[in-house]
Amino acid sequence: GNIEILNLNMKPGNTLKIKGKISADTVGFSFNLGSSLKDLAFHFNPRFNEAVIVCNSKCSDKWQAEHRDPHLPFYRGCNVKFFIEMLSDKFRVKLPDGHEVHFPNRHNYSKINYMTILGGFKMTSFKL
Repeated sequence: GNIEILNLNMKPGNTLKIKGKISADTVGFSFNLGSSLKDLAFHFNPRFNEAVIVCNSKCSDKWQAEHRDPHLPFYRGCNVKFFIEMLSDKFRVKLPDGHEVHFPNRHNYSKINYMTILGGFKMTSFKL
């Protein structure tokens, strides 16, 4: 099931902790942070069919340059915990094995109100 949060109120210095289970049959899932689905500061998208984590941003419904990280330390069907930290200049994601993915805050967001979780991820806990 997809999740949409409209009043997140995430600011630089905040860390989002998301726990859940990855579906056994999924090709991937995404966490999206921004002001709407058309304007995303941060799109975090593990893709199992490509064995890569794709990060991106979206402005006025147009995707920008992708950042690809081939480090995928989790698998379909497993329970995982992600820490997404918002800093003034970037987003930092701590993966379950301690590896970090960094992605610039391209649009200089000072507050994130919108979040969606799409695809094969069942959230069990969420804390900001």
